[in-house]
Amino acid sequence: MSANNTDLGHGDSVAAWVTVSAIMVASVAGTAAVWFGSAALAIAAVVLTLGGLVAGFLLKKAGYGVGGSKSKSSH
Repeated sequence: MSANNTDLGHGDSVAAWVTVSAIMVASVAGTAAVWFGSAALAIAAVVLTLGGLVAGFLLKKAGYGVGGSKSKSSH
């Protein structure tokens, strides 16, 4: 084991979970869009990806990111 123990948090925050979850669902929707040839579903996947990124950014700014004031990892 290394003596250098710098725990970066590994995304253990509400902001990270919301962002990753939204992007994962968007990936499934994007795959389904290609599979079924649906332009509407492809657009929905892109919108969901962007929405997840924005939600994660806003949650981080609101204190729900790693080290945030409202996060369990703030100590």
